[in-house]
Amino acid sequence: AGLVESGGGLVQPGGSLTLSCATSGFSLDGYAIGWFRQAPGKEREAVSLISSDGGIDHDDSVKNRFIIWRDTPKNTAYLQMNLLKPEVTARYFCVAGTLPYGSLRIYWTDYGYWGQGTEVTVSP
Repeated sequence: AGLVESGGGLVQPGGSLTLSCATSGFSLDGYAIGWFRQAPGKEREAVSLISSDGGIDHDDSVKNRFIIWRDTPKNTAYLQMNLLKPEVTARYFCVAGTLPYGSLRIYWTDYGYWGQGTEVTVSP
């Protein structure tokens, strides 16, 4: 069982991308989901989180530009990234975990499942 991300790529500044995260071998029902990113030489950091009851939190750097949502029947989560800036260039990872109902966690190690990631490059 695991997660598979897709949708990354090269985009110009100001553009948009939508990342997808599909489960393999389990249902997303009852799971908290997170999108994390890791740029070269930097720590992995939380970008956007959605709890099992639909609560959402974003890193301040992406608020009002990124949207996270889940389609539980399709066992897929999404991250729509708008008005992209070069500083968000990183490898983006999806995580899922059975956290206490309604809770969000900013440490990726708190989640039981994570994918291999998808590269996002924002460059002219």
